[in-house]
Amino acid sequence: MLNGFAIMEFDTKIAIAVRDDLAVWQKLNVTAFITSGITGQHGALLGDEYEDASAVKYAPLLIQPVIVLTCDDIKMKTIHRRGLERGVKFCLYIEDMFETGHDNANRATVKKRKSEDLPIVGLGLREEKKLVDKIFKSAKMHP
Repeated sequence: MLNGFAIMEFDTKIAIAVRDDLAVWQKLNVTAFITSGITGQHGALLGDEYEDASAVKYAPLLIQPVIVLTCDDIKMKTIHRRGLERGVKFCLYIEDMFETGHDNANRATVKKRKSEDLPIVGLGLREEKKLVDKIFKSAKMHP
């Protein structure tokens, strides 16, 4: 119990890793885009609408916590490799995407590069807890 509410346990985990050398606005941007990708893949992650005591309604949020991690470029490549070896489908953000202004341009920047040459600044996924822990093992909680 936390503040009178039962704590839910999930079989899955949502984790996002952002590269540690990014500016704060870039980390937030990457996290937002990756979260949208995870939500898009798993629409059932959205809960019910919120309503305050004044009967004002608010949009639903994710039902599950998101763990935001950080690591350097080398560890990011390791996380990417581990995920590919295990066949997971990452949500991906690369450096080039900071220079684009829309989704089609983002996809085109990724399409130009081979997997091993992607300048990855963010990766995220929702998978079974143990698998996520293995893939993201080298990343640390974002401060």
